[in-house]
Amino acid sequence: MELVRLLLVVVHILGLALIIGPFLFQVSRKAGFEPRLMQIGALVQLASGLALVGVREAGDLPVDHTKIGVKLVVTVLAVVTVFLAARKQRAAAAGQADPKSPLPFVHATGALAILNVFIAVLWT
Repeated sequence: MELVRLLLVVVHILGLALIIGPFLFQVSRKAGFEPRLMQIGALVQLASGLALVGVREAGDLPVDHTKIGVKLVVTVLAVVTVFLAARKQRAAAAGQADPKSPLPFVHATGALAILNVFIAVLWT
């Protein structure tokens, strides 16, 4: 069971990298955002986080349900904002919106992912 938990931690960290990497790249650009990697990363974070909690519960490891609840809310918000960014990007690509319209959602997604790291590390 420990191997499964550790593999899930690796997947969880890779999901985080798929959010923060494109976010940091996008900060230097003003338009032309491609949301696919951030969407995949947000969904991987959500699924692997839920699986990690399940493995901890099954293995009788302690789980701080308040912390997990806060992280879940932040993750769901990140998923919503990245999908809103993708929607705005499609509208911008079709000429129906300003090319900069997805940027607030991209920045919100990146900030929420970073907030989740702080919660994970600093909440004891």
